[in-house]
Amino acid sequence: MKIGVVVFPGSNCDRDAHGAVVRAGQQAVWLWHGSAELEGVDAIILPGGFSYGDYLRTGAIARFSPIMQAVRRFATQGGPVLGICNGFQILCEAGLLPGALLRNAGLRFVSRPVHLRVETTDTPFTRACARGQVLRMPVAHGEGNYFADAATLAALEREHRVVFRYADAAGNVTAAANPNGSRANIAGICNRERNVVGLMPHPERAIEPALGSEDGLALFHSLTLASAAIGA
Repeated sequence: MKIGVVVFPGSNCDRDAHGAVVRAGQQAVWLWHGSAELEGVDAIILPGGFSYGDYLRTGAIARFSPIMQAVRRFATQGGPVLGICNGFQILCEAGLLPGALLRNAGLRFVSRPVHLRVETTDTPFTRACARGQVLRMPVAHGEGNYFADAATLAALEREHRVVFRYADAAGNVTAAANPNGSRANIAGICNRERNVVGLMPHPERAIEPALGSEDGLALFHSLTLASAAIGA
């Protein structure tokens, strides 16, 4: 499977994402923000960082990059797209996912390990997981507070589009487990078609025991399973 990692000016997790793809046994290629060529990839990752310096607001400028026009077409055609941290913010700004990421509650940058409860396995990035499984990986953001209006939140719940929630190690969804004030402890969501997923925590920083966890590999292994299912 060939996976493209988009590089924006200010991306700083692109090499981590590239390395996670390779560690999961897949081929990784770079996709430059100024190009509209997707190099025939089977999936796309928008990595974390501070695209365009986060001027205006997170992801606001990146959405206008030429590559995002191609990403939008790819997603519309059913291609798997994963947005991590700043990538999640970009997907929301681009309208590929609903809602917005606001400043953290307390207005402080948060950088620490968190636990996520898997809410659905019906996406290309959670097929290797079990519903209710708890994953451990880090967060590192200043604007990770997921917000959506009441109608959007209700639709996300009704359509089972909340993919991950912040929880404690036992899988209990509590206020204490929420690192940023995100509504309903939401850590990640998907679109209606379920092929576009965004999350604030960093799976690419949890791919081996030396990093404190290898739970993040589940998202990258899931792509292999999804590809096999499509091929079947």
